[in-house]
Amino acid sequence: MIYWAQFLHFYQPPTQLPPVLEKICRESYRPLLTVLYDNPHIKVTVNINGCLSETLGDIGHSEILDRMRRLGERGQIEFAGTAKYHPILPLIPEEERRRQIMLNQKANSYFFGDAFKPQGFFPPEMAYSKEIVPAILASGHRWVIASGVACPNEWPVDRVVYTEYRRKKLAVFFRDDILSNKISFGNVRPDEFLGHLHSLKGSRENIYVITAMDAETYGHHIQNWERVFLAEVYGELKVGRATFSDISQRTALGDQQTTLLMDTTASKEVKAVTISELLDLFPAGETIDPKASSWSTSGEDIQAGNPFPLWADPGNEIHRLLWEHLEIAHELTENAVKYANNDESHRFADIARGLLDRAYHSCQFWWASRRPMWDVNMIHMGIIEQWRVIVNAYRSINMGGADGEEKKNSYYKAVAARDIRNKITDRLFSI
Repeated sequence: MIYWAQFLHFYQPPTQLPPVLEKICRESYRPLLTVLYDNPHIKVTVNINGCLSETLGDIGHSEILDRMRRLGERGQIEFAGTAKYHPILPLIPEEERRRQIMLNQKANSYFFGDAFKPQGFFPPEMAYSKEIVPAILASGHRWVIASGVACPNEWPVDRVVYTEYRRKKLAVFFRDDILSNKISFGNVRPDEFLGHLHSLKGSRENIYVITAMDAETYGHHIQNWERVFLAEVYGELKVGRATFSDISQRTALGDQQTTLLMDTTASKEVKAVTISELLDLFPAGETIDPKASSWSTSGEDIQAGNPFPLWADPGNEIHRLLWEHLEIAHELTENAVKYANNDESHRFADIARGLLDRAYHSCQFWWASRRPMWDVNMIHMGIIEQWRVIVNAYRSINMGGADGEEKKNSYYKAVAARDIRNKITDRLFSI
């Protein structure tokens, strides 16, 4: 048997414009969920960041959340945990990792109720390092998903491998990067996909294959892809109309015109399952130490000591400045919370604390990566989010119980942040 575990990642940044989100809902989320609803034999594992759940609820798209909840209640969707505002977890402080995970749990429990019982964890952008394992384990998750490039040993398809922290084990599942990217870029037909699954099985009795991608792949990144690809694959798994030998032969011949005619026996060779089900279907394997990486990291990046190139490239000046600015925002917020001792200082400290959660979102760094992503407005909106944190944090410190020396130091930090912000703006003007 071939167990196919499909992972879909729903996310939009907290700075996303409502008209853009409306377009994504129309092109992707609604039709994709309809395809799932129309194929009750299919199971998928889904991540939706709490910030997107809240935005969908706030701007009148609660029907999308309701449909996801119903799919979860009937067992088709398994929800995974994550960090609420999509930060790159290896790059932020430990206390912020734990806070983001907790905030996500709280938000999605509100919208999805008892259907939200995550056993697994999706680190945003699959940005994994061993430093994030304690926070994942502390939040009660049993497994984490990582990019295939993170796999340090023989590729595990017939066993479940684990990483360990203080004698606590966390299962690690690797996505098939090659197959996932073929789907993400529209470079595979339904028959080719099924043929590829069969070729991976070889002589083994049972294997599992994990594909993972943005949910927006279907319908938004690639128009009608939820129909042209996904619904066709789901239909084949339900009806079963061609033998895998037929699929392999026709794929090898490049027969674009042949309509596959599957028999019922062959259709039983692939079963769509959730990732958590793999824990019971396959035996425990070895303990490993996955490589620090993301689903946008290449082997060459890892060799160069650059595991997160789209968010913290040592050679990217804007990345460096953004992180320096965000570090100041974090320091000032900590002090604002520490020294708040009256109603007004508490009010501004609370505002700063809430804004800091949003300010960690990854998109400002992604759009500054120039690999090839570059968008002046997305970078600038990220800087504005960070600056709002600093304004409110400094206001709180200035009104709170800090002594004169601490207030002076906080002012100097705010001035330094303003200088960094101006440098970033100058770079945006000149590039």
